[in-house]
Amino acid sequence: MRFGRGAPDTPVDFALDDPAVARLAGEVTAAEDYWALTNYSRTATYVVENPEGAGEHVKVTPGRVGAPVPFEISRVVLPGRPAPVHFRIFAPSHAHLDPHRTGPGDGSGTLSAFPLDQTAKYFLVLVALCERRLRDESVVAIPSVPSVVERLRPLPSCRDLTADAVNFHVDYLAREKLRIRNAAGERAADPGGFRREAVVSLALRFDLVREEHLELLPSRLTRRASVHGD
Repeated sequence: MRFGRGAPDTPVDFALDDPAVARLAGEVTAAEDYWALTNYSRTATYVVENPEGAGEHVKVTPGRVGAPVPFEISRVVLPGRPAPVHFRIFAPSHAHLDPHRTGPGDGSGTLSAFPLDQTAKYFLVLVALCERRLRDESVVAIPSVPSVVERLRPLPSCRDLTADAVNFHVDYLAREKLRIRNAAGERAADPGGFRREAVVSLALRFDLVREEHLELLPSRLTRRASVHGD
């Protein structure tokens, strides 16, 4: 499928009515359980975003041919005037191995790289820290410690949660569970903020916290009702 602004001598399958988009801007090609993007522009970089991810994206530079895109649902974004132009791609579901299979290399000898207990309070703190980016609010800053306290307080297990306790859980995650080494300059400037940013970045990069984990948090309606009630 070819896309672009189009012209009588340059037909496209999908027209994008924007003066900043080339007449023939690009091409989408279906390939098994992924798809590929060709960028015909000589100057513009296209961005393919994963709406289901936490800011996950792929850049396709000018002239790139057949760049493979692994996302099942994608938002293709092109520079435009007065605002970027975008459209969505829905690809086939990915194929996965049977999770119950056994074979060579299986067994109990492999340790977990990040042994997180999803029933522990520190995991709730981690989910609360990751929530905004999991909800595709990737431009929003990492929640502050008071925000995490407020977010988790409606849960019975967190009614006595304090800012000191949240800081302890973040430090425990960074040191013991995720084994994050601080950059010296960032550590000196804002140790708490750096630790929160670091644990969120690593947790989302390796899918340690996923969208289904948001169900562990109180609903946003419950939280707003509690705040208004106070």
